[in-house]
Amino acid sequence: MIFLAAAPVLAAHWGYLLLLVLGVLWVGLGIWWGRRAQTYDGFAVAGRNVGLALGTATAVATWITSNTTMVAPQLALQWGLWGAIGYATASFGLFAFAPISGRIRRLMPNGYTAVEFIRRRYGLVGEIPFLLISLLYAVIWLITMAMAGGKLLLVLSGIPYEVGLTVVVTVCVLYTLFGGMYAVIGTDFIQSLIILVGLVVVAVAVLSHVSVDQVHQELAVKRPMLLAVFFPAALMALFNNMLFGFGEIFHSNVWWSRAFAMREGVGPKAYALGGCLWLPVPIVAGFLGLAAPALGIGVSQPDTVGPLVAATLLGSAGGVLVFIVVFCSLASSIDSLLAATSDLLVNDILAPAAGSVTGSLDKRLLSSISIVALGVVAWLSALFNSGTLAEVLFLAGPLVASCIWPIVGGLYFERPGAWSAALAMISGSAAGLGAYFAIDWYVASLTGAIVSAIVFALVTWFFPQRFDFAMLRESVTASDSS
Repeated sequence: MIFLAAAPVLAAHWGYLLLLVLGVLWVGLGIWWGRRAQTYDGFAVAGRNVGLALGTATAVATWITSNTTMVAPQLALQWGLWGAIGYATASFGLFAFAPISGRIRRLMPNGYTAVEFIRRRYGLVGEIPFLLISLLYAVIWLITMAMAGGKLLLVLSGIPYEVGLTVVVTVCVLYTLFGGMYAVIGTDFIQSLIILVGLVVVAVAVLSHVSVDQVHQELAVKRPMLLAVFFPAALMALFNNMLFGFGEIFHSNVWWSRAFAMREGVGPKAYALGGCLWLPVPIVAGFLGLAAPALGIGVSQPDTVGPLVAATLLGSAGGVLVFIVVFCSLASSIDSLLAATSDLLVNDILAPAAGSVTGSLDKRLLSSISIVALGVVAWLSALFNSGTLAEVLFLAGPLVASCIWPIVGGLYFERPGAWSAALAMISGSAAGLGAYFAIDWYVASLTGAIVSAIVFALVTWFFPQRFDFAMLRESVTASDSS
């Protein structure tokens, strides 16, 4: 797959050198932290003893993805102010998940996955659609991360797309393979510091070249629609993205695995602080997209506008900084997805299918195989995908948005039953995907969430059930940690 790009900011040899240094660093740290992952509990949920500092850092780093640093500027370039603000509403998902994470930890103190909760709460009828949605979403998110890695290296240093995505995926697979959740959370802490400091430096540097007033004047003359308060499609995109963010966080095992990994009482604080720290990031990234027309920077691909603007303004030094920041944002999300999705595969598919495989070492082996397999699938899919990051990412929007109400209802209310959850997820996904292809991506998640809510409420009203939440604590037993 060949992408056209503007002239690279860095020479190719600098790009390869940065890849080598960052790759060796993260793999080395993965091996170092992996020494603590002696049992499956250590590998999968970091011994269930993660504190506030690491918990907050991993929430921030995981949510600052390539979609934050690359798609947020793209949406601002295409949709204006509402594009950047709309992406920032994804922080609401972290705020809302804060109390939910505490309830998850109390209800399932020895749990591992979101699918495990759905199975015990709704049975097989609810588990099947939820499991399919979770796997499809994880793969789509992995594909966008791999695509972003290839595009980033091509734009910044001219490294071929295929080489860039291969190296990024390989590095993340290796250090996750060695260290599991210990390595993921440890590297997330370092990566979150690098990302936040780097974004502050980039923002200050951009504002030294062009003021907010200059950007506003340029857009008012050449692209006034980007400043319009009543830009219907952009307003729809705002609410669509907000519900997409809720669905992503509420359903994904990336966030559930962290709730299980944190000490009891830490999750609500960590997710609330993480949301506060994450909120300004897409605003800053989005400003880069709005600044591109005012700076006269040509953009061949809208999803590369953010890194391209920053690197062009800051020269070679800026190129290095942007390279490191976006590489860290990629790694912090890919490793989380690999670890969390492997937990799902092991605990909800492979171990039950194997029957006799229940020991810690057996699960660790299955986790390693799953991590490698997921890396290969993401690499192959990204290699032959020609869409933009937003187009690929938002395809999963209606699927995850349809899971919001079954998750919330199942955690807090006794009456929702299996068919309430299953029919809500199926109908919401179908309606949302129909809207995605018939209209566009910016209404898909919104449609899926609304249809799911209506179906979930109606089925629960007419066919109420009774569920004893004590069954969740009693049914979930700690894994063999020997």
